[in-house]
Amino acid sequence: MFVLDMDGTVYLGNQVIEGAVDFIRDLEASDEKDYIFFTNNSSKVPSFYAEKLRLLGLEVDKSKILTSGDVCLSYIIKNYSGKKIYLNGTALLRDNWLEKGIKLVDSDPDVVVQSFDTEMTYEKIDKICSYVRNGIPFLATHVDTNCPTENGFMPDCGAICSLITESTGIEPKYLGKPSKEVMDCILDTTGYKREEISFVGDRLYTDVACGVNNGSRGFLVLTGESTMKTVGLSDTNPSCIYDSLDEMRKYLY
Repeated sequence: MFVLDMDGTVYLGNQVIEGAVDFIRDLEASDEKDYIFFTNNSSKVPSFYAEKLRLLGLEVDKSKILTSGDVCLSYIIKNYSGKKIYLNGTALLRDNWLEKGIKLVDSDPDVVVQSFDTEMTYEKIDKICSYVRNGIPFLATHVDTNCPTENGFMPDCGAICSLITESTGIEPKYLGKPSKEVMDCILDTTGYKREEISFVGDRLYTDVACGVNNGSRGFLVLTGESTMKTVGLSDTNPSCIYDSLDEMRKYLY
């Protein structure tokens, strides 16, 4: 079972990475190999990503797509059921959580959550910092500092959280890759054993670490954030390194 990242692995922005579609089609044609998508990008929801993949040439059901937002949602349901949640997130994420029965509030929350909010405002930052300073539990969907695009990078959830932490002195509990909660979610969703799973992505500290730190494998592709220089500087050792999914497929078949 391959757990495939998307941003920087399958596509950059709205441009598919060469060979990525062929890699996934090969998996779909195989009787022995399976896959699921998992992205730390919580600015969108599975239905959005399913449509994006369709426009890139892949017909993928939304049931085969998970995000860090889904893991955070599951964590809240398990640990803060019925509590009032202040969420810094996009309209898409907020609507998704409301549909799932989460009580979203703008004041007097029991828990605060920072996600990859591409609709961020100073007012939102000021408000969440105030809540965190006052001792409200602080969650974040994922630790990624940058999101790869076709033009380079844009600040991600981890960068926003660094600002909040710098102001308040308090770090959040991160719930995307490489947390154990992601592995638990993958095991519950797919039914596979952890030793049967390989995480594939462009980041050492999230994609690869989620595999190697949780009893699985972590395959690095060099089409996004990581380079061989960052590999040399990292404490995380990939199970394998490939230039791209296109190169990876040549070793699988």
